[in-house]
Amino acid sequence: MTNILIPTDFSENSWNAIAYSIKYFEKSTCNFYLLHVTPIINYASGETPPLPFSGSVEKELLQQSKSDLQDLLNRIKKIDLNTKHTFITIPSYDYFIDSIRGQIEEKKIDLVVMATKGASGIKKIVIGSNTGDLITKVKIPVMVIPEKATFKPPKEIAFPTDYNIFYHTKIISDILEFSKKHDTIIRVVHVAKKNEELTQFQLENKEYLEEVLSTIPHSFHRISNKKIEAGIECFVESRDIDMIFMVAKNLTLFQQVMFKPTVEEISYRTKIPFIVLHE
Repeated sequence: MTNILIPTDFSENSWNAIAYSIKYFEKSTCNFYLLHVTPIINYASGETPPLPFSGSVEKELLQQSKSDLQDLLNRIKKIDLNTKHTFITIPSYDYFIDSIRGQIEEKKIDLVVMATKGASGIKKIVIGSNTGDLITKVKIPVMVIPEKATFKPPKEIAFPTDYNIFYHTKIISDILEFSKKHDTIIRVVHVAKKNEELTQFQLENKEYLEEVLSTIPHSFHRISNKKIEAGIECFVESRDIDMIFMVAKNLTLFQQVMFKPTVEEISYRTKIPFIVLHE
């Protein structure tokens, strides 16, 4: 049984993330927890519009949330008749991350699925959007579904790395589990400047990856490019990549691949789902 938490704001982007995850886990027995968080005002951040706080207001907001979640559930039932899937709705009046953390602990969540708006959404992540907060502050796997992502069984997953960190057992275990779900090939890709050599530490980490990935289909690739995000873009397009693994601990690479603003269009940010892994 896999417990999946899907925060929703009832947007079409959010619906796309729900539909994607239903298809991704088509053959798995799952509990899908659909969470709508009506955020408590946060005067310090200024991100949430002011709402007068009172018991009656909270009750009214939660009642609307319950109604919207029921409508969402009715929409899901039209596309998913899988008896292996159970859907539970959760209305919440709380700070977004606090609500997520509470549900993860209470429901023993294995994965969070979250939508993002792609290029414009990525820029918002830098200044602290819900998606950005989630993937950096919540320490379980997060599947990020961009607005233009359409489901097809992932046959090739890119795993960008600079070999500068050692991947512990939890990371490797998650990679193996996700790869086996759809018999996926893992493409480990390193973007480096021309003639740049690996250090001894990087070589040891690469050898370790070669060893731990030996039980699944995989390959190693080196792309020469001054810009990491441009190198990844080239690789994703040339290999017809269906998904990208990222490790949050590798902060420098993580920021460059997912969040770094750029004048060029980086299409993988708007089309290719990410799975962000944590130790």
